[in-house]
Amino acid sequence: MIGARGFLAARVLLTIAVMLRCAMAPAQADPVWGALRDGDIVLFRHAQAPGIGDPPGMRLDDCKTQRNLDDTGRRQARRIGERFRERGIVVSAVVTSEWCRARETAALAFPAVRAQADSAFNAFFLDRSTEREQTERALARLLRWRGPGVLAVTTHQFNVSALAGIAPASGEGVVVRVRQGALTMVGTLPADAP
Repeated sequence: MIGARGFLAARVLLTIAVMLRCAMAPAQADPVWGALRDGDIVLFRHAQAPGIGDPPGMRLDDCKTQRNLDDTGRRQARRIGERFRERGIVVSAVVTSEWCRARETAALAFPAVRAQADSAFNAFFLDRSTEREQTERALARLLRWRGPGVLAVTTHQFNVSALAGIAPASGEGVVVRVRQGALTMVGTLPADAP
């Protein structure tokens, strides 16, 4: 016979088990998070940086000359990482555009992973002449991804659109997987969504 203490302990353990199962169920049932659990790729548009384009005289080596994340964008970037950690999704590599807003998004979202800047993911909003060449280089890099873990890329709206055919909002992720030498879109991770 179980005493009052034993009954209480069993009830607490059962409650914890149910809470854990409920917390994990959405990640397991959601195909987007499931794909990330399998070690696919997520292409993020950088977090919120008010404005459009960059100011005249913008230089890649000077963040003060660029359009940068605001406080909302910084919170948004941190929340991206929290969502991954809450679900136990391992990000093993991070690639960014050379723009400061993309690099800061990556650093705040995935501080434990050293990001690598790659000009293939740089913005071509103001100079569309490089779009094809950059997209080909970016695609080649993505097609080589074999894991383990997730490859997270922080880039720009036009770059994600060229690679995945979708125009993401600031901080939104587009999950893709490599299948038979091509990228297949799995779904999106809306910005700031649980």
